[in-house]
Amino acid sequence: MRILFIDIDTLRPDHLGCYGYHRETSPNLDRLAENSVRFKNNYVSDAPCLPSRTALWSGRHGFRTGVVGHMGSSADPFNDGETRGFRDSFDATSWMSALRRAGLYTATISPFGERHAAWEWYAGYREVHNPGKGGVESAEEVVPTAIEWIERNGEGDDWFLHVNVWDPHTPYRAPAEHGNRFENDPLPAWMTEEMRQKTWESFGPHSAQEPGGYEPNPDPRWPRVPLQLDSMDSLKQWIDGYDMGIWYADLWVGKLLDALEKAGVLDDTVIIVSSDHSEAQGEFDIWGDHQTADESVCRVPLLIKWPGLTEGGRVDTSLHYHFDWAATVIEMVGGEVPANWDGVSFAGAFRAGEEAGREYLVLSQGAWAVQRGIRFEHEGESFICLRTYHDGHKNMEPVMLFNLSKDPYEQVDLSVERPDLVDKAMGFLADWQHRMMLRSQSNIDPLMTVLREGGPSHTRYQLPAYLNRLRATGRAHHADRLAQLHPDEV
Repeated sequence: MRILFIDIDTLRPDHLGCYGYHRETSPNLDRLAENSVRFKNNYVSDAPCLPSRTALWSGRHGFRTGVVGHMGSSADPFNDGETRGFRDSFDATSWMSALRRAGLYTATISPFGERHAAWEWYAGYREVHNPGKGGVESAEEVVPTAIEWIERNGEGDDWFLHVNVWDPHTPYRAPAEHGNRFENDPLPAWMTEEMRQKTWESFGPHSAQEPGGYEPNPDPRWPRVPLQLDSMDSLKQWIDGYDMGIWYADLWVGKLLDALEKAGVLDDTVIIVSSDHSEAQGEFDIWGDHQTADESVCRVPLLIKWPGLTEGGRVDTSLHYHFDWAATVIEMVGGEVPANWDGVSFAGAFRAGEEAGREYLVLSQGAWAVQRGIRFEHEGESFICLRTYHDGHKNMEPVMLFNLSKDPYEQVDLSVERPDLVDKAMGFLADWQHRMMLRSQSNIDPLMTVLREGGPSHTRYQLPAYLNRLRATGRAHHADRLAQLHPDEV
Protein backbone atom coordinates (compact mmCIF):
# COMPACT_ATOMS: atom_id res chain seq x y z
CA MET A 1 0.00 0.00 0.00
CA ARG A 2 1.34 3.42 -1.02
CA ILE A 3 -0.35 6.61 0.19
CA LEU A 4 0.46 10.20 -0.79
CA PHE A 5 -1.29 12.91 1.26
CA ILE A 6 -1.04 16.35 -0.37
CA ASP A 7 -1.82 18.94 2.30
CA ILE A 8 -2.40 22.38 0.72
CA ASP A 9 -2.67 25.07 3.36
CA THR A 10 -5.58 27.56 3.27
CA LEU A 11 -7.36 25.91 0.34
CA ARG A 12 -10.93 27.03 -0.25
CA PRO A 13 -12.94 24.31 -2.06
CA ASP A 14 -15.16 26.65 -4.07
CA HIS A 15 -12.02 28.10 -5.70
CA LEU A 16 -11.26 24.73 -7.36
CA GLY A 17 -12.60 23.73 -10.74
CA CYS A 18 -13.67 20.30 -9.49
CA TYR A 19 -15.88 22.07 -6.92
CA GLY A 20 -17.47 24.30 -9.56
CA TYR A 21 -15.20 27.35 -9.74
CA HIS A 22 -15.34 29.30 -12.99
CA ARG A 23 -11.60 30.00 -13.10
CA GLU A 24 -9.01 27.39 -14.13
CA THR A 25 -7.10 27.41 -10.86
CA SER A 26 -6.64 23.65 -10.49
CA PRO A 27 -6.19 21.64 -13.71
CA ASN A 28 -4.15 18.89 -12.05
CA LEU A 29 -6.50 18.52 -9.09
CA ASP A 30 -9.45 18.53 -11.48
CA ARG A 31 -7.95 15.62 -13.43
CA LEU A 32 -7.28 13.79 -10.18
CA ALA A 33 -10.90 14.34 -9.14
CA GLU A 34 -12.11 12.48 -12.23
CA ASN A 35 -11.09 9.22 -10.53
CA SER A 36 -11.58 10.23 -6.91
CA VAL A 37 -14.33 10.55 -4.37
CA ARG A 38 -14.94 14.28 -4.00
CA PHE A 39 -16.28 15.08 -0.55
CA LYS A 40 -18.70 17.98 -0.57
CA ASN A 41 -19.14 18.38 3.19
CA ASN A 42 -15.78 17.68 4.80
CA TYR A 43 -15.01 19.96 7.78
CA VAL A 44 -12.14 20.54 10.15
CA SER A 45 -13.27 20.16 13.74
CA ASP A 46 -11.03 22.95 15.03
CA ALA A 47 -9.66 26.01 13.24
CA PRO A 48 -7.30 27.40 12.29
CA CYS A 49 -3.84 25.87 11.61
CA LEU A 50 -2.49 24.45 14.88
CA PRO A 51 -5.85 23.29 16.29
CA SER A 52 -6.83 21.75 12.95
CA ARG A 53 -3.73 19.66 12.35
CA THR A 54 -3.53 18.68 16.03
CA ALA A 55 -7.09 17.37 15.81
CA LEU A 56 -6.46 15.49 12.55
CA TRP A 57 -3.20 13.89 13.67
CA SER A 58 -4.55 13.00 17.13
CA GLY A 59 -8.02 11.94 15.97
CA ARG A 60 -9.58 14.05 18.71
CA HIS A 61 -11.45 17.33 19.08
CA GLY A 62 -9.54 20.26 20.50
CA PHE A 63 -11.94 20.07 23.43
CA ARG A 64 -10.18 16.82 24.39
CA THR A 65 -6.58 17.55 23.37
CA GLY A 66 -6.63 21.08 24.83
CA VAL A 67 -5.32 22.64 21.59
CA VAL A 68 -7.82 25.25 20.36
CA GLY A 69 -5.61 28.31 19.81
CA HIS A 70 -2.22 29.52 18.65
CA MET A 71 -0.75 31.03 21.83
CA GLY A 72 -1.16 30.73 25.58
CA SER A 73 -2.24 27.55 27.36
CA SER A 74 -4.59 26.60 24.53
CA ALA A 75 -1.67 26.08 22.13
CA ASP A 76 -0.31 23.13 24.13
CA PRO A 77 -1.94 19.74 24.66
CA PHE A 78 -3.30 18.77 28.03
CA ASN A 79 -0.69 17.08 30.17
CA ASP A 80 -1.19 13.33 30.47
CA GLY A 81 -0.45 13.62 34.16
CA GLU A 82 -0.09 10.50 36.27
CA THR A 83 -1.34 8.29 33.43
CA ARG A 84 1.66 9.18 31.26
CA GLY A 85 3.86 6.19 30.58
CA PHE A 86 7.38 6.10 29.20
CA ARG A 87 5.84 7.61 26.07
CA ASP A 88 2.83 9.92 25.95
CA SER A 89 -0.66 9.56 24.48
CA PHE A 90 0.28 11.24 21.20
CA ASP A 91 2.93 8.59 20.62
CA ALA A 92 0.54 5.82 21.60
CA THR A 93 -2.54 6.88 19.67
CA SER A 94 -1.62 9.38 16.94
CA TRP A 95 -2.65 8.90 13.32
CA MET A 96 0.92 8.20 12.22
CA SER A 97 1.51 5.76 15.09
CA ALA A 98 -1.60 3.83 14.05
CA LEU A 99 -0.38 3.70 10.45
CA ARG A 100 3.05 2.50 11.60
CA ARG A 101 1.45 -0.30 13.57
CA ALA A 102 -0.39 -1.24 10.39
CA GLY A 103 2.98 -1.63 8.66
CA LEU A 104 3.42 1.69 6.82
CA TYR A 105 6.64 3.68 6.67
CA THR A 106 5.60 7.24 7.57
CA ALA A 107 7.34 10.38 6.29
CA THR A 108 6.54 14.08 6.14
CA ILE A 109 7.86 17.05 4.19
CA SER A 110 6.51 20.04 6.08
CA PRO A 111 7.61 23.00 8.23
CA PHE A 112 4.42 22.78 10.29
CA GLY A 113 5.79 21.29 13.52
CA GLU A 114 8.46 23.97 13.82
CA ARG A 115 6.15 26.80 12.70
CA HIS A 116 3.85 26.22 15.67
CA ALA A 117 6.31 24.51 18.05
CA ALA A 118 3.94 21.55 17.77
CA TRP A 119 6.47 18.89 18.66
CA GLU A 120 3.74 16.38 19.51
CA TRP A 121 2.67 16.54 15.85
CA TYR A 122 5.79 14.55 14.85
CA ALA A 123 4.66 11.52 16.87
CA GLY A 124 4.73 8.36 14.78
CA TYR A 125 6.81 9.65 11.88
CA ARG A 126 9.80 7.58 10.79
CA GLU A 127 11.22 10.34 8.62
CA VAL A 128 10.89 14.14 8.84
CA HIS A 129 12.00 16.76 6.31
CA ASN A 130 11.65 20.39 7.41
CA PRO A 131 12.05 22.91 4.55
CA GLY A 132 13.05 25.36 7.25
CA LYS A 133 11.17 28.61 6.56
CA GLY A 134 8.24 28.14 8.91
CA GLY A 135 5.49 28.12 6.28
CA VAL A 136 6.78 30.98 4.13
CA GLU A 137 8.18 28.44 1.66
CA SER A 138 6.85 28.41 -1.87
CA ALA A 139 6.09 25.06 -3.45
CA GLU A 140 9.36 25.01 -5.38
CA GLU A 141 11.13 24.86 -2.00
CA VAL A 142 9.07 21.89 -0.79
CA VAL A 143 8.03 19.62 -3.64
CA PRO A 144 11.51 18.87 -5.09
CA THR A 145 12.34 17.14 -1.79
CA ALA A 146 9.18 15.06 -2.19
CA ILE A 147 10.08 14.20 -5.77
CA GLU A 148 13.52 13.04 -4.64
CA TRP A 149 11.86 10.97 -1.92
CA ILE A 150 9.59 9.32 -4.49
CA GLU A 151 12.56 8.65 -6.78
CA ARG A 152 14.29 6.81 -3.91
CA ASN A 153 11.30 5.10 -2.32
CA GLY A 154 8.32 5.21 -4.68
CA GLU A 155 8.74 1.73 -6.13
CA GLY A 156 8.77 0.25 -2.66
CA ASP A 157 5.61 -0.69 -0.84
CA ASP A 158 3.84 0.20 2.38
CA TRP A 159 4.62 3.91 2.69
CA PHE A 160 2.71 7.05 3.66
CA LEU A 161 4.14 10.37 2.51
CA HIS A 162 2.73 13.72 3.70
CA VAL A 163 3.65 16.74 1.54
CA ASN A 164 2.62 20.19 2.79
CA VAL A 165 2.59 23.32 0.58
CA TRP A 166 1.51 26.82 1.65
CA ASP A 167 1.10 28.95 -1.48
CA PRO A 168 -2.60 29.93 -1.06
CA HIS A 169 -1.78 31.39 2.38
CA THR A 170 -1.21 35.15 2.69
CA PRO A 171 0.95 36.90 1.66
CA TYR A 172 0.15 35.86 -1.89
CA ARG A 173 3.55 35.16 -3.41
CA ALA A 174 3.29 33.14 -6.61
CA PRO A 175 6.52 33.94 -8.53
CA ALA A 176 6.21 37.03 -10.72
CA GLU A 177 7.34 35.20 -13.86
CA HIS A 178 4.00 33.39 -13.94
CA GLY A 179 2.15 36.67 -14.34
CA ASN A 180 -1.58 36.81 -13.62
CA ARG A 181 -3.40 33.97 -15.31
CA PHE A 182 -6.74 35.42 -14.17
CA GLU A 183 -6.27 38.97 -15.43
CA ASN A 184 -9.21 38.62 -17.83
CA ASP A 185 -11.40 36.43 -15.61
CA PRO A 186 -14.31 37.98 -13.69
CA LEU A 187 -14.61 37.84 -9.94
CA PRO A 188 -17.05 35.45 -8.28
CA ALA A 189 -20.52 36.78 -9.02
CA TRP A 190 -21.35 37.63 -5.41
CA MET A 191 -18.40 40.04 -5.15
CA THR A 192 -20.10 43.22 -6.29
CA GLU A 193 -19.35 46.89 -5.64
CA GLU A 194 -22.25 46.94 -3.19
CA MET A 195 -20.70 44.05 -1.30
CA ARG A 196 -17.23 45.66 -1.37
CA GLN A 197 -18.59 48.98 -0.11
CA LYS A 198 -20.32 47.20 2.76
CA THR A 199 -17.07 45.57 3.84
CA TRP A 200 -15.21 48.88 3.40
CA GLU A 201 -17.56 50.60 5.83
CA SER A 202 -17.31 47.74 8.32
CA PHE A 203 -14.52 46.85 10.72
CA GLY A 204 -12.40 44.13 12.24
CA PRO A 205 -9.01 42.51 11.71
CA HIS A 206 -8.50 41.70 8.01
CA SER A 207 -11.45 43.84 6.95
CA ALA A 208 -11.30 45.85 3.74
CA GLN A 209 -9.55 48.87 5.28
CA GLU A 210 -7.20 46.66 7.33
CA PRO A 211 -6.47 43.55 5.23
CA GLY A 212 -3.06 43.24 6.89
CA GLY A 213 -4.65 42.56 10.29
CA TYR A 214 -5.36 45.72 12.25
CA GLU A 215 -3.58 47.86 9.65
CA PRO A 216 -3.35 48.04 5.85
CA ASN A 217 -0.81 45.86 4.02
CA PRO A 218 2.40 47.92 3.94
CA ASP A 219 4.95 45.34 2.73
CA PRO A 220 6.32 46.06 -0.76
CA ARG A 221 7.73 42.52 -1.07
CA TRP A 222 4.29 41.22 -2.00
CA PRO A 223 3.05 43.02 -5.13
CA ARG A 224 0.09 40.65 -5.46
CA VAL A 225 -1.31 41.98 -2.15
CA PRO A 226 -3.02 45.41 -2.35
CA LEU A 227 -2.66 47.94 0.43
CA GLN A 228 -6.44 48.10 0.99
CA LEU A 229 -9.56 46.89 -0.78
CA ASP A 230 -10.62 50.41 -1.69
CA SER A 231 -11.93 49.65 -5.20
CA MET A 232 -13.12 46.78 -7.35
CA ASP A 233 -9.69 46.79 -8.99
CA SER A 234 -7.95 46.23 -5.66
CA LEU A 235 -10.48 43.56 -4.73
CA LYS A 236 -9.76 41.80 -8.02
CA GLN A 237 -6.02 42.08 -7.36
CA TRP A 238 -6.62 40.40 -3.99
CA ILE A 239 -8.67 37.48 -5.34
CA ASP A 240 -6.33 37.07 -8.31
CA GLY A 241 -3.45 36.82 -5.84
CA TYR A 242 -5.22 34.11 -3.84
CA ASP A 243 -6.17 32.20 -6.97
CA MET A 244 -2.61 32.42 -8.29
CA GLY A 245 -1.46 30.83 -5.04
CA ILE A 246 -3.86 27.95 -5.66
CA TRP A 247 -2.77 27.68 -9.29
CA TYR A 248 0.89 27.61 -8.28
CA ALA A 249 0.30 24.89 -5.67
CA ASP A 250 -1.63 22.93 -8.30
CA LEU A 251 1.26 23.31 -10.76
CA TRP A 252 3.52 21.50 -8.30
CA VAL A 253 0.85 18.90 -7.55
CA GLY A 254 1.18 18.05 -11.23
CA LYS A 255 4.94 17.57 -10.77
CA LEU A 256 4.27 15.21 -7.85
CA LEU A 257 1.89 13.16 -9.96
CA ASP A 258 4.47 13.08 -12.75
CA ALA A 259 7.04 11.73 -10.28
CA LEU A 260 4.68 8.91 -9.31
CA GLU A 261 4.09 8.12 -12.98
CA LYS A 262 7.84 8.11 -13.70
CA ALA A 263 8.31 5.68 -10.80
CA GLY A 264 5.61 3.48 -12.32
CA VAL A 265 3.31 3.65 -9.30
CA LEU A 266 0.78 6.38 -10.14
CA ASP A 267 -2.06 3.99 -10.88
CA ASP A 268 -1.65 1.98 -7.68
CA THR A 269 -0.97 4.81 -5.21
CA VAL A 270 -3.70 6.16 -2.94
CA ILE A 271 -3.73 9.94 -3.34
CA ILE A 272 -5.46 12.19 -0.82
CA VAL A 273 -5.74 15.98 -1.13
CA SER A 274 -7.10 18.24 1.59
CA SER A 275 -6.32 21.33 3.71
CA ASP A 276 -5.98 22.44 7.31
CA HIS A 277 -8.68 25.08 6.85
CA SER A 278 -10.35 27.14 4.17
CA GLU A 279 -10.29 30.94 3.94
CA ALA A 280 -12.77 33.77 4.42
CA GLN A 281 -12.83 35.99 1.35
CA GLY A 282 -15.43 38.58 2.30
CA GLU A 283 -17.57 36.61 4.73
CA PHE A 284 -18.08 38.61 7.95
CA ASP A 285 -15.99 41.35 6.29
CA ILE A 286 -12.85 39.22 6.66
CA TRP A 287 -10.41 39.02 3.74
CA GLY A 288 -7.69 36.41 3.47
CA ASP A 289 -7.79 34.93 6.94
CA HIS A 290 -9.29 32.10 8.96
CA GLN A 291 -10.91 33.67 12.00
CA THR A 292 -14.25 31.90 12.48
CA ALA A 293 -15.87 28.51 13.10
CA ASP A 294 -18.07 28.84 10.03
CA GLU A 295 -18.53 27.51 6.51
CA SER A 296 -15.95 29.80 4.93
CA VAL A 297 -13.15 28.60 7.22
CA CYS A 298 -13.99 25.06 8.36
CA ARG A 299 -15.26 23.45 5.16
CA VAL A 300 -12.25 22.07 3.30
CA PRO A 301 -11.79 20.11 0.09
CA LEU A 302 -11.18 16.38 0.21
CA LEU A 303 -10.29 14.22 -2.76
CA ILE A 304 -9.49 10.53 -2.27
CA LYS A 305 -8.28 8.45 -5.20
CA TRP A 306 -8.17 4.83 -4.13
CA PRO A 307 -7.14 2.34 -6.84
CA GLY A 308 -9.83 -0.23 -7.52
CA LEU A 309 -12.52 1.72 -5.65
CA THR A 310 -12.89 5.23 -7.08
CA GLU A 311 -12.42 4.92 -10.85
CA GLY A 312 -14.83 7.18 -12.69
CA GLY A 313 -15.22 9.37 -9.61
CA ARG A 314 -18.21 10.15 -7.43
CA VAL A 315 -19.39 12.74 -4.93
CA ASP A 316 -19.97 12.13 -1.22
CA THR A 317 -22.45 14.62 0.27
CA SER A 318 -22.50 13.37 3.88
CA LEU A 319 -21.24 15.39 6.83
CA HIS A 320 -17.71 14.36 7.87
CA TYR A 321 -14.99 15.61 10.18
CA HIS A 322 -11.44 15.52 8.82
CA PHE A 323 -10.45 12.91 11.39
CA ASP A 324 -13.24 10.63 10.13
CA TRP A 325 -11.35 10.09 6.90
CA ALA A 326 -8.11 9.63 8.86
CA ALA A 327 -9.85 6.87 10.82
CA THR A 328 -11.07 5.43 7.52
CA VAL A 329 -7.52 5.30 6.12
CA ILE A 330 -6.34 3.42 9.22
CA GLU A 331 -9.05 0.80 8.78
CA MET A 332 -8.59 0.59 5.01
CA VAL A 333 -4.92 -0.39 5.43
CA GLY A 334 -5.76 -3.05 8.01
CA GLY A 335 -5.04 -1.03 11.15
CA GLU A 336 -7.12 -0.38 14.23
CA VAL A 337 -8.54 3.04 15.09
CA PRO A 338 -7.33 3.93 18.63
CA ALA A 339 -10.01 3.72 21.29
CA ASN A 340 -9.57 7.34 22.40
CA TRP A 341 -10.36 8.79 18.95
CA ASP A 342 -13.36 10.96 18.16
CA GLY A 343 -12.84 10.12 14.48
CA VAL A 344 -15.14 7.40 13.17
CA SER A 345 -14.23 5.25 10.18
CA PHE A 346 -16.62 5.01 7.23
CA ALA A 347 -14.49 2.37 5.48
CA GLY A 348 -17.39 -0.03 4.92
CA ALA A 349 -19.45 2.60 3.12
CA PHE A 350 -16.40 3.80 1.19
CA ARG A 351 -15.67 0.31 -0.12
CA ALA A 352 -19.31 -0.15 -1.08
CA GLY A 353 -19.53 3.19 -2.89
CA GLU A 354 -22.07 4.41 -0.35
CA GLU A 355 -22.28 7.29 2.16
CA ALA A 356 -22.24 7.18 5.95
CA GLY A 357 -21.88 10.55 7.64
CA ARG A 358 -22.77 12.44 10.81
CA GLU A 359 -26.10 13.90 11.90
CA TYR A 360 -24.38 17.17 12.79
CA LEU A 361 -20.91 18.63 13.32
CA VAL A 362 -19.55 21.02 15.95
CA LEU A 363 -16.72 23.27 14.77
CA SER A 364 -14.48 25.37 17.02
CA GLN A 365 -12.32 28.51 16.71
CA GLY A 366 -10.07 29.83 19.44
CA ALA A 367 -7.26 31.81 17.78
CA TRP A 368 -9.08 34.80 16.19
CA ALA A 369 -12.44 34.52 17.96
CA VAL A 370 -13.95 32.25 20.59
CA GLN A 371 -16.72 30.54 18.72
CA ARG A 372 -18.43 27.26 17.92
CA GLY A 373 -20.38 26.46 14.78
CA ILE A 374 -23.07 23.81 14.55
CA ARG A 375 -23.45 22.43 11.02
CA PHE A 376 -26.61 20.41 10.34
CA GLU A 377 -29.27 19.58 7.78
CA HIS A 378 -32.98 20.39 8.07
CA GLU A 379 -35.68 19.39 5.59
CA GLY A 380 -33.20 18.97 2.77
CA GLU A 381 -31.35 22.25 3.36
CA SER A 382 -27.98 22.98 4.94
CA PHE A 383 -27.61 25.27 7.96
CA ILE A 384 -24.90 26.55 10.24
CA CYS A 385 -25.51 28.22 13.60
CA LEU A 386 -22.69 30.20 15.20
CA ARG A 387 -22.38 30.64 18.96
CA THR A 388 -19.85 33.40 19.63
CA TYR A 389 -18.31 33.90 23.09
CA HIS A 390 -15.77 36.52 21.93
CA ASP A 391 -16.22 38.20 18.56
CA GLY A 392 -12.52 38.87 17.96
CA HIS A 393 -13.44 42.53 17.28
CA LYS A 394 -15.53 41.52 14.26
CA ASN A 395 -19.08 42.38 13.27
CA MET A 396 -20.69 39.30 14.80
CA GLU A 397 -23.64 38.72 17.10
CA PRO A 398 -23.61 36.18 19.96
CA VAL A 399 -25.91 33.83 18.00
CA MET A 400 -26.31 33.73 14.22
CA LEU A 401 -27.98 31.28 11.82
CA PHE A 402 -27.45 30.89 8.07
CA ASN A 403 -29.16 28.83 5.39
CA LEU A 404 -26.15 27.65 3.39
CA SER A 405 -28.30 26.17 0.63
CA LYS A 406 -29.67 29.62 -0.21
CA ASP A 407 -26.96 31.83 1.28
CA PRO A 408 -23.57 30.09 0.94
CA TYR A 409 -21.61 33.25 1.80
CA GLU A 410 -23.46 33.79 5.10
CA GLN A 411 -24.90 37.23 4.40
CA VAL A 412 -28.39 36.91 5.95
CA ASP A 413 -28.71 36.08 9.65
CA LEU A 414 -31.91 34.07 10.25
CA SER A 415 -31.57 33.67 14.01
CA VAL A 416 -34.54 35.92 14.85
CA GLU A 417 -36.68 34.55 12.02
CA ARG A 418 -36.01 30.86 12.81
CA PRO A 419 -35.70 30.41 16.60
CA ASP A 420 -36.77 26.78 16.14
CA LEU A 421 -33.58 26.05 14.20
CA VAL A 422 -31.46 27.97 16.69
CA ASP A 423 -32.95 25.79 19.44
CA LYS A 424 -32.20 22.69 17.40
CA ALA A 425 -28.60 23.75 16.93
CA MET A 426 -28.17 24.65 20.61
CA GLY A 427 -29.51 21.22 21.49
CA PHE A 428 -26.86 19.62 19.28
CA LEU A 429 -24.21 21.81 20.91
CA ALA A 430 -25.31 20.86 24.44
CA ASP A 431 -25.33 17.17 23.51
CA TRP A 432 -21.84 17.43 22.02
CA GLN A 433 -20.44 19.34 25.00
CA HIS A 434 -21.87 16.73 27.36
CA ARG A 435 -20.24 13.88 25.43
CA MET A 436 -16.93 15.71 25.13
CA MET A 437 -16.81 16.45 28.85
CA LEU A 438 -17.51 12.82 29.74
CA ARG A 439 -14.57 11.71 27.58
CA SER A 440 -12.16 14.54 28.36
CA GLN A 441 -9.27 14.15 30.80
CA SER A 442 -9.85 17.77 31.89
CA ASN A 443 -12.75 19.40 33.69
CA ILE A 444 -12.31 22.56 31.62
CA ASP A 445 -13.52 23.47 28.14
CA PRO A 446 -10.31 24.90 26.60
CA LEU A 447 -12.23 27.67 24.85
CA MET A 448 -13.07 28.97 28.31
CA THR A 449 -9.34 29.01 29.04
CA VAL A 450 -8.87 31.28 26.03
CA LEU A 451 -11.45 33.67 27.50
CA ARG A 452 -9.81 33.62 30.95
CA GLU A 453 -6.39 34.39 29.46
CA GLY A 454 -7.63 37.54 27.74
CA GLY A 455 -9.49 36.38 24.65
CA PRO A 456 -8.29 35.15 21.26
CA SER A 457 -4.52 35.24 21.07
CA HIS A 458 -4.32 37.14 17.75
CA THR A 459 -6.64 39.92 19.00
CA ARG A 460 -5.24 40.24 22.51
CA TYR A 461 -4.03 43.76 23.47
CA GLN A 462 -4.96 45.13 20.04
CA LEU A 463 -8.19 46.94 20.86
CA PRO A 464 -7.01 50.33 22.27
CA ALA A 465 -4.93 51.17 19.19
CA TYR A 466 -7.63 49.86 16.89
CA LEU A 467 -10.28 52.06 18.49
CA ASN A 468 -8.07 55.04 17.68
CA ARG A 469 -7.75 53.89 14.09
CA LEU A 470 -11.49 53.41 13.72
CA ARG A 471 -12.15 56.92 15.00
CA ALA A 472 -9.48 58.36 12.71
CA THR A 473 -11.01 56.70 9.65
CA GLY A 474 -14.63 57.81 10.12
CA ARG A 475 -15.86 54.70 11.93
CA ALA A 476 -16.30 56.08 15.44
CA HIS A 477 -19.66 54.32 15.83
CA HIS A 478 -17.92 50.97 15.40
CA ALA A 479 -15.28 52.02 17.94
CA ASP A 480 -18.00 52.92 20.43
CA ARG A 481 -19.67 49.56 19.95
CA LEU A 482 -16.45 47.60 20.43
CA ALA A 483 -15.52 49.64 23.51
CA GLN A 484 -18.94 48.87 25.01
CA LEU A 485 -18.67 45.17 24.22
CA HIS A 486 -15.11 44.80 25.55
CA PRO A 487 -14.64 47.22 28.45
CA ASP A 488 -11.93 45.07 30.03
CA GLU A 489 -9.76 45.44 26.92
CA VAL A 490 -9.90 49.21 26.63
